[in-house]
Amino acid sequence: MEANPGRARWTYSEFARLPSEGSTRYEVIDQELVVTPGPSTRHQRVVVRLVSALHSFVVAHDLGEVLPGPVDVLFAEGDYFEPDLVFVARERSHLLSDRGIEGPPDLVVEIASPSTAARDRGIKLDRYRLFGVPEYWIVDPDAGTIEAWDLAAGVREPVVGKAGDTFRWAPGAGSAVLEIPVADLVPG
Repeated sequence: MEANPGRARWTYSEFARLPSEGSTRYEVIDQELVVTPGPSTRHQRVVVRLVSALHSFVVAHDLGEVLPGPVDVLFAEGDYFEPDLVFVARERSHLLSDRGIEGPPDLVVEIASPSTAARDRGIKLDRYRLFGVPEYWIVDPDAGTIEAWDLAAGVREPVVGKAGDTFRWAPGAGSAVLEIPVADLVPG
């Protein structure tokens, strides 16, 4: 949904004044205000499973910080995102501020829904690539899949994990590897 289509630019101070009550999510993507309704219960269950698995792993190995949305990711003037989950490596904790995350997190995760899937796989993928997000996952509860994009390597197709697969994540070279059955994250 676009608001103020003739608007030239969104500043961060204008974005920060948008209402934060309720479950409506506001993002400014390439200067366009995007308003998304609150997430479904199914969506939130997937978020809880992901946060639980990733947070436990990250804390156990002192790797950094996992934050569920809502948390603002501020890339540039006119690009303010609110992903479902982010990971910021310990070495890059300087990106964390009171405003949000000021630069590309090491991992961004979006949970696709019928109203967001095209945006998640389209302009968000393009913008995350542009702003230097190294790794991007799209979790699709309807398809029962996790698409992992290695943006740092310039990959043009994701690795797709589906029911019956074990999803593996290593947040850095030589780091421990988290293994999660895909069916545990996106049960049918």
